Amino acid sequence: SLMNVFSLKTIRYIIRGFLLNSIIQPAGFYIVALSSMSYSNIYVMFLTVLYGITVMCNVFLITIIFYDHRLHVPKFMAVGNLALVDLVLSTSLVPGMIKTYILLDNFVPFKLCLVQMYTYYTFLSLEPFSLCILSYDRFIAICFPLRQESINTNTRMAYLISAIWLFSFVIILYAVTSIPTLSFCGSLEVHSYFCDYAPVLVLACGDTTPQWNYATALTMLFITVPLILIFLTYMGILTAVFRMKNNQSRYKALATCTEHLILVAVFFIPIVIIFSFTFFGIIWNPNVGLVSLCLSSLLTPCMNPILYSLKTKEIRSRIHSLLTQRLSVHPLRNVH
Repeated sequence: SLMNVFSLKTIRYIIRGFLLNSIIQPAGFYIVALSSMSYSNIYVMFLTVLYGITVMCNVFLITIIFYDHRLHVPKFMAVGNLALVDLVLSTSLVPGMIKTYILLDNFVPFKLCLVQMYTYYTFLSLEPFSLCILSYDRFIAICFPLRQESINTNTRMAYLISAIWLFSFVIILYAVTSIPTLSFCGSLEVHSYFCDYAPVLVLACGDTTPQWNYATALTMLFITVPLILIFLTYMGILTAVFRMKNNQSRYKALATCTEHLILVAVFFIPIVIIFSFTFFGIIWNPNVGLVSLCLSSLLTPCMNPILYSLKTKEIRSRIHSLLTQRLSVHPLRNVH
Protein backbone atom coordinates (compact mmCIF):
# COMPACT_ATOMS: atom_id res chain seq x y z
CA SER A 1 0.00 0.00 0.00
CA LEU A 2 0.97 3.68 -0.28
CA MET A 3 1.32 4.01 3.49
CA ASN A 4 3.69 1.03 3.68
CA VAL A 5 5.89 2.43 0.86
CA PHE A 6 5.96 5.82 2.63
CA SER A 7 6.92 4.15 5.92
CA LEU A 8 9.74 2.20 4.25
CA LYS A 9 11.12 5.38 2.65
CA THR A 10 10.93 7.16 5.99
CA ILE A 11 12.79 4.34 7.74
CA ARG A 12 15.46 4.35 5.01
CA TYR A 13 16.01 8.10 5.38
CA ILE A 14 16.26 7.75 9.16
CA ILE A 15 18.80 4.91 8.85
CA ARG A 16 20.81 6.82 6.23
CA GLY A 17 20.86 9.95 8.39
CA PHE A 18 21.90 7.91 11.41
CA LEU A 19 24.77 6.31 9.49
CA LEU A 20 25.94 9.66 8.10
CA ASN A 21 25.91 11.30 11.53
CA SER A 22 27.39 8.35 13.44
CA ILE A 23 31.08 8.18 14.28
CA ILE A 24 33.05 5.43 12.57
CA GLN A 25 35.71 4.42 15.06
CA PRO A 26 38.33 1.90 13.92
CA ALA A 27 39.68 -0.99 15.96
CA GLY A 28 43.13 0.54 15.65
CA PHE A 29 45.84 1.86 13.34
CA TYR A 30 48.86 0.44 11.49
CA ILE A 31 52.24 2.16 11.96
CA VAL A 32 53.92 2.15 8.54
CA ALA A 33 56.58 4.90 8.54
CA LEU A 34 60.27 3.91 8.30
CA SER A 35 59.22 0.45 7.03
CA SER A 36 60.49 1.33 3.55
CA MET A 37 63.76 2.62 4.99
CA SER A 38 66.74 0.29 4.68
CA TYR A 39 67.97 -1.19 7.97
CA SER A 40 65.12 0.37 9.97
CA ASN A 41 65.38 -2.49 12.51
CA ILE A 42 69.07 -1.66 13.09
CA TYR A 43 68.14 1.98 13.66
CA VAL A 44 65.49 0.93 16.20
CA MET A 45 68.03 -1.35 17.92
CA PHE A 46 70.34 1.67 18.22
CA LEU A 47 67.45 3.64 19.76
CA THR A 48 66.82 0.73 22.14
CA VAL A 49 70.43 0.92 23.38
CA LEU A 50 70.00 4.69 23.72
CA TYR A 51 66.78 4.09 25.68
CA GLY A 52 68.54 1.64 28.02
CA ILE A 53 71.21 4.25 28.79
CA THR A 54 68.47 6.87 29.27
CA VAL A 55 66.57 4.73 31.78
CA MET A 56 69.65 3.78 33.80
CA CYS A 57 71.08 7.31 33.93
CA ASN A 58 67.80 9.06 34.74
CA VAL A 59 66.78 6.54 37.39
CA PHE A 60 70.26 6.84 38.92
CA LEU A 61 70.04 10.65 38.93
CA ILE A 62 66.53 10.69 40.44
CA THR A 63 67.62 8.18 43.12
CA ILE A 64 70.65 10.29 44.13
CA ILE A 65 68.57 13.48 44.34
CA PHE A 66 65.79 11.73 46.28
CA TYR A 67 68.00 10.07 48.91
CA ASP A 68 70.62 12.80 49.44
CA HIS A 69 69.06 15.49 51.65
CA ARG A 70 71.86 17.91 50.70
CA LEU A 71 70.43 17.93 47.18
CA HIS A 72 66.92 18.86 48.35
CA VAL A 73 67.29 22.40 47.01
CA PRO A 74 65.45 24.22 44.17
CA LYS A 75 68.15 23.56 41.56
CA PHE A 76 68.08 19.80 42.00
CA MET A 77 64.30 19.74 42.29
CA ALA A 78 64.33 21.18 38.75
CA VAL A 79 67.01 18.69 37.63
CA GLY A 80 65.01 15.78 39.12
CA ASN A 81 61.86 17.03 37.41
CA LEU A 82 63.66 17.11 34.05
CA ALA A 83 64.97 13.57 34.62
CA LEU A 84 61.45 12.29 35.34
CA VAL A 85 60.06 14.03 32.22
CA ASP A 86 62.87 12.53 30.11
CA LEU A 87 62.22 9.05 31.50
CA VAL A 88 58.50 9.07 30.66
CA LEU A 89 59.03 10.79 27.29
CA SER A 90 61.46 8.15 26.03
CA THR A 91 59.32 5.33 27.48
CA SER A 92 56.31 6.58 25.51
CA LEU A 93 58.22 5.97 22.26
CA VAL A 94 60.80 3.18 22.35
CA PRO A 95 58.79 0.15 23.63
CA GLY A 96 56.19 0.81 20.91
CA MET A 97 58.93 1.08 18.26
CA ILE A 98 60.43 -2.23 19.41
CA LYS A 99 57.00 -3.85 19.01
CA THR A 100 56.54 -2.32 15.54
CA TYR A 101 59.96 -2.72 13.92
CA ILE A 102 61.68 -5.57 15.77
CA LEU A 103 58.73 -7.80 16.76
CA LEU A 104 57.04 -6.81 13.45
CA ASP A 105 53.64 -6.10 15.02
CA ASN A 106 52.62 -2.70 13.69
CA PHE A 107 48.95 -2.75 14.79
CA VAL A 108 48.05 -0.39 17.66
CA PRO A 109 44.56 -0.58 19.23
CA PHE A 110 42.58 2.67 19.09
CA LYS A 111 42.53 3.38 22.84
CA LEU A 112 46.19 2.47 23.28
CA CYS A 113 46.98 4.82 20.38
CA LEU A 114 45.28 7.68 22.23
CA VAL A 115 47.16 6.85 25.45
CA GLN A 116 50.51 6.87 23.63
CA MET A 117 49.64 10.09 21.82
CA TYR A 118 48.59 11.82 25.06
CA THR A 119 51.63 10.63 27.04
CA TYR A 120 54.12 11.59 24.34
CA TYR A 121 52.78 15.08 23.69
CA THR A 122 52.19 15.86 27.36
CA PHE A 123 55.78 15.08 28.29
CA LEU A 124 57.17 16.57 25.08
CA SER A 125 55.47 19.85 26.07
CA LEU A 126 56.87 19.51 29.60
CA GLU A 127 60.44 19.26 28.24
CA PRO A 128 60.88 22.90 27.05
CA PHE A 129 59.13 24.29 30.13
CA SER A 130 61.37 22.17 32.36
CA LEU A 131 64.37 23.71 30.57
CA CYS A 132 62.79 27.13 31.26
CA ILE A 133 62.65 26.38 34.98
CA LEU A 134 66.35 25.48 34.95
CA SER A 135 67.18 28.76 33.20
CA TYR A 136 65.08 30.60 35.80
CA ASP A 137 67.10 28.89 38.56
CA ARG A 138 70.38 30.01 36.95
CA PHE A 139 68.97 33.54 36.52
CA ILE A 140 68.16 33.85 40.23
CA ALA A 141 71.48 32.30 41.30
CA ILE A 142 73.61 34.65 39.17
CA CYS A 143 71.58 37.88 39.18
CA PHE A 144 70.49 37.75 42.85
CA PRO A 145 73.17 35.70 44.65
CA LEU A 146 72.58 37.29 48.07
CA ARG A 147 68.80 36.86 47.90
CA GLN A 148 68.76 33.51 46.13
CA GLU A 149 67.60 31.45 49.12
CA SER A 150 64.77 33.85 49.93
CA ILE A 151 63.56 34.25 46.32
CA ASN A 152 63.95 30.73 44.97
CA THR A 153 62.68 28.54 47.78
CA ASN A 154 61.77 24.85 47.64
CA THR A 155 58.09 25.78 47.98
CA ARG A 156 58.18 28.20 45.03
CA MET A 157 60.06 25.69 42.90
CA ALA A 158 57.45 23.04 43.77
CA TYR A 159 54.69 25.47 42.73
CA LEU A 160 56.45 26.19 39.42
CA ILE A 161 56.91 22.51 38.62
CA SER A 162 53.30 21.71 39.59
CA ALA A 163 52.05 24.59 37.41
CA ILE A 164 53.78 23.37 34.23
CA TRP A 165 52.61 19.80 34.85
CA LEU A 166 49.00 20.89 35.33
CA PHE A 167 49.17 23.19 32.30
CA SER A 168 50.60 20.49 30.00
CA PHE A 169 48.22 17.77 31.19
CA VAL A 170 45.16 19.98 30.65
CA ILE A 171 46.11 21.69 27.38
CA ILE A 172 47.03 18.44 25.60
CA LEU A 173 43.82 16.77 26.85
CA TYR A 174 41.54 18.61 24.41
CA ALA A 175 43.72 17.77 21.40
CA VAL A 176 43.68 14.04 22.14
CA THR A 177 40.05 13.76 23.31
CA SER A 178 38.93 15.38 20.05
CA ILE A 179 40.21 12.35 18.08
CA PRO A 180 37.37 9.98 19.18
CA THR A 181 34.83 12.54 17.93
CA LEU A 182 36.12 12.05 14.35
CA SER A 183 35.22 9.31 11.85
CA PHE A 184 37.84 7.19 10.11
CA CYS A 185 36.34 5.74 6.95
CA GLY A 186 39.44 5.29 4.79
CA SER A 187 43.02 4.20 5.25
CA LEU A 188 44.24 3.29 8.75
CA GLU A 189 47.97 3.49 7.95
CA VAL A 190 49.75 6.06 10.14
CA HIS A 191 52.80 7.48 8.38
CA SER A 192 54.88 8.02 11.49
CA TYR A 193 56.98 5.93 13.88
CA PHE A 194 54.25 6.00 16.56
CA CYS A 195 50.59 7.05 16.95
CA ASP A 196 51.39 10.63 16.02
CA TYR A 197 48.70 13.32 16.23
CA ALA A 198 49.00 14.93 12.77
CA PRO A 199 49.34 11.66 10.76
CA VAL A 200 46.29 10.24 12.58
CA LEU A 201 44.36 13.47 11.97
CA VAL A 202 45.09 13.19 8.23
CA LEU A 203 43.20 9.87 8.18
CA ALA A 204 39.95 11.39 9.48
CA CYS A 205 37.22 11.81 6.86
CA GLY A 206 35.35 14.73 8.45
CA ASP A 207 36.15 18.39 9.03
CA THR A 208 39.35 18.61 11.08
CA THR A 209 39.93 22.37 10.81
CA PRO A 210 39.47 23.05 14.57
CA GLN A 211 41.95 20.28 15.45
CA TRP A 212 44.55 21.56 12.94
CA ASN A 213 44.20 25.15 14.23
CA TYR A 214 44.57 23.99 17.83
CA ALA A 215 47.61 21.82 16.99
CA THR A 216 49.29 24.71 15.12
CA ALA A 217 48.66 27.09 18.03
CA LEU A 218 50.09 24.57 20.53
CA THR A 219 53.17 23.98 18.39
CA MET A 220 53.87 27.70 18.20
CA LEU A 221 53.22 28.03 21.94
CA PHE A 222 55.57 25.22 22.97
CA ILE A 223 58.36 26.44 20.68
CA THR A 224 58.22 30.24 20.92
CA VAL A 225 57.22 30.86 24.57
CA PRO A 226 59.97 28.69 26.16
CA LEU A 227 62.58 30.06 23.73
CA ILE A 228 61.59 33.66 24.54
CA LEU A 229 61.67 32.97 28.30
CA ILE A 230 65.08 31.26 28.07
CA PHE A 231 66.40 34.10 25.89
CA LEU A 232 65.22 36.74 28.40
CA THR A 233 66.75 34.93 31.38
CA TYR A 234 70.10 34.63 29.60
CA MET A 235 70.01 38.30 28.64
CA GLY A 236 69.67 39.02 32.36
CA ILE A 237 72.46 36.55 33.17
CA LEU A 238 74.84 38.10 30.61
CA THR A 239 74.06 41.60 31.92
CA ALA A 240 74.89 40.49 35.47
CA VAL A 241 78.05 38.66 34.34
CA PHE A 242 79.45 41.66 32.44
CA ARG A 243 78.95 43.83 35.51
CA MET A 244 81.30 41.57 37.48
CA LYS A 245 84.76 43.08 37.87
CA ASN A 246 86.59 39.79 38.37
CA ASN A 247 87.21 37.67 35.25
CA GLN A 248 87.36 34.51 37.34
CA SER A 249 83.88 35.25 38.75
CA ARG A 250 82.57 35.78 35.21
CA TYR A 251 83.98 32.46 34.03
CA LYS A 252 82.65 30.63 37.09
CA ALA A 253 79.15 32.08 36.60
CA LEU A 254 79.03 31.20 32.89
CA ALA A 255 80.44 27.72 33.52
CA THR A 256 77.35 26.84 35.58
CA CYS A 257 75.19 27.49 32.49
CA THR A 258 77.08 25.43 29.90
CA GLU A 259 75.28 22.12 30.42
CA HIS A 260 71.90 23.86 30.27
CA LEU A 261 72.76 25.72 27.05
CA ILE A 262 73.92 22.47 25.41
CA LEU A 263 70.61 20.80 26.29
CA VAL A 264 68.60 23.76 24.99
CA ALA A 265 70.51 23.63 21.68
CA VAL A 266 70.16 19.85 21.31
CA PHE A 267 66.42 19.98 22.01
CA PHE A 268 65.36 23.08 20.09
CA ILE A 269 67.58 23.20 16.98
CA PRO A 270 66.28 19.97 15.30
CA ILE A 271 62.65 20.78 16.20
CA VAL A 272 62.89 24.35 14.87
CA ILE A 273 64.54 23.19 11.63
CA ILE A 274 62.00 20.41 11.00
CA PHE A 275 59.05 22.65 11.90
CA SER A 276 60.34 25.42 9.61
CA PHE A 277 60.85 23.02 6.69
CA THR A 278 57.33 21.64 7.15
CA PHE A 279 55.70 25.05 7.67
CA PHE A 280 57.28 26.62 4.56
CA GLY A 281 56.64 23.54 2.41
CA ILE A 282 60.28 22.70 1.68
CA ILE A 283 60.27 19.31 -0.04
CA TRP A 284 62.56 16.67 1.41
CA ASN A 285 62.58 12.96 2.11
CA PRO A 286 59.88 12.31 4.77
CA ASN A 287 62.00 9.56 6.32
CA VAL A 288 64.81 12.08 6.97
CA GLY A 289 62.43 14.31 8.92
CA LEU A 290 61.01 11.39 10.92
CA VAL A 291 64.46 9.98 11.75
CA SER A 292 65.71 13.44 12.82
CA LEU A 293 62.63 14.16 14.95
CA CYS A 294 62.75 10.72 16.57
CA LEU A 295 66.47 11.02 17.33
CA SER A 296 66.08 14.52 18.80
CA SER A 297 63.21 13.29 21.00
CA LEU A 298 65.41 10.53 22.42
CA LEU A 299 68.88 12.10 22.39
CA THR A 300 68.01 14.90 24.82
CA PRO A 301 66.64 12.55 27.54
CA CYS A 302 69.86 10.52 27.24
CA MET A 303 72.18 13.53 27.43
CA ASN A 304 70.46 15.36 30.29
CA PRO A 305 71.47 13.07 33.20
CA ILE A 306 74.97 12.49 31.79
CA LEU A 307 75.70 16.22 31.49
CA TYR A 308 74.28 17.08 34.90
CA SER A 309 76.09 14.14 36.54
CA LEU A 310 79.47 14.93 34.97
CA LYS A 311 79.38 18.74 35.14
CA THR A 312 77.59 19.32 38.44
CA LYS A 313 79.97 19.35 41.40
CA GLU A 314 77.37 18.30 44.00
CA ILE A 315 76.28 15.21 42.06
CA ARG A 316 79.89 14.25 41.23
CA SER A 317 80.80 14.44 44.91
CA ARG A 318 77.75 12.37 45.86
CA ILE A 319 78.67 9.68 43.31
CA HIS A 320 82.23 9.68 44.65
CA SER A 321 81.02 9.29 48.25
CA LEU A 322 78.70 6.43 47.24
CA LEU A 323 81.55 4.61 45.51
CA THR A 324 83.85 5.23 48.49
CA GLN A 325 81.26 3.85 50.93
CA ARG A 326 80.70 0.84 48.69
CA LEU A 327 84.42 0.05 48.57
CA SER A 328 84.78 0.51 52.33
CA VAL A 329 81.91 -1.95 52.98
CA HIS A 330 83.26 -4.48 50.48
CA PRO A 331 87.06 -3.96 50.45
CA LEU A 332 89.17 -5.74 47.91
CA ARG A 333 91.00 -8.63 49.47
CA ASN A 334 94.43 -9.59 48.36
CA VAL A 335 94.73 -13.19 47.30
CA HIS A 336 97.94 -14.77 48.63
